[in-house]
Amino acid sequence: MPVKCCFYRSPATEAMAWSENMDTLLANQAGLDAFRTFLKSEFSEENVEFWLACEDFKKTESAEKIVSKARIIYSEFIVADAPKEINIDFSTRDLISKNIAEPTTKCFDEAQKLIYSLMAKDSFPRFLKSEIYKKLVNSQQVGNHKKWLPFL
Repeated sequence: MPVKCCFYRSPATEAMAWSENMDTLLANQAGLDAFRTFLKSEFSEENVEFWLACEDFKKTESAEKIVSKARIIYSEFIVADAPKEINIDFSTRDLISKNIAEPTTKCFDEAQKLIYSLMAKDSFPRFLKSEIYKKLVNSQQVGNHKKWLPFL
């Protein structure tokens, strides 16, 4: 059994930390999974999927992969009637449509900012009030408490 030091965060403490800001939530795999589950229940998981796709896309170095990934993101999230169409304004969609012929790693930045803002102002506060989040915070299991000495 691994030794847990005084800096060990129980799952409940970790879940409480997600309420600090959305970046904390998105940077934590368990937090991201819980948020995705919540968004699925609200039929809006395309927002976080788009945001994650953009984060991955921005790390792309190969010109060929930039083009292919940009087309996939465009067809999956941006084009009208896309399978996971995100809710962005016409001017942002139009700008992306014009730039998709010669995409750069920044071609989705404006849409990503809009979707992040939408999630931060709308979905994230509702997530913090949801049963999914409350259950995670309240679920303290025996053995997951902070331990100051490994033999306790």
